[in-house]
Amino acid sequence: MSGPKDAGGTPVRVVLADDERMVRTALRVILDAEPDLHVVGEAATGAEAVSVVRELRPDVVLMDVRMPEIDGIRATEQILATLDGPPRIVVVTTFENDSYVYDALRAGASGFLLKRADADELVQAVRLVARSDSLLFPAAVRGLAAEHGRRRATAQAPWVRRLTDREGDVLRLMAAGMTNAEIAGRLTVGPATVKTHVASVLAKTGARDRTQAVIAAYESGFITPG
Repeated sequence: MSGPKDAGGTPVRVVLADDERMVRTALRVILDAEPDLHVVGEAATGAEAVSVVRELRPDVVLMDVRMPEIDGIRATEQILATLDGPPRIVVVTTFENDSYVYDALRAGASGFLLKRADADELVQAVRLVARSDSLLFPAAVRGLAAEHGRRRATAQAPWVRRLTDREGDVLRLMAAGMTNAEIAGRLTVGPATVKTHVASVLAKTGARDRTQAVIAAYESGFITPG
């Protein structure tokens, strides 16, 4: 199977962070079997994950939520706060409807993956976040944002008033999990136009990627559950 590589054809570089060696070994075997993916490092604690990521600068990190020293949420925050051009982070969890998962997404993780996911789901998840063209498991992200974001909702955020009508349409379709190509088809515009609108939405919401923009949309009340 072919998948995303950078312009030079280099495989997507992945770091695995999990306190269980067997889990890391299993993930490595699955990912390294794909020609477009390459595990470049491992970490057994949250603190080690931060150090390894700073040293190796991977494209994607698979981050266990609960680890010794510091958990995956704090590790995610530290990585994103201290690196220019940080990697995409996918938190790995046992339970999808978990406040820890929502906190990790809110901290800047690009998505989450269940530990019971099969090999194909794992591979496609890494490819998708590396490409960053859609939400990873959009229905689950919407469910988390609807449940946990509603509890944290405050007065409508100032950025909502700065969105154009078309940007609002794009944000709603992003929340539905559509890719840029799908949004272009729905709105009958070119993909380059959609890319421009997406960039503007991210800038106005202060989000680093689509996941954070969708969370901001729920917490501001711009998108409401249902």
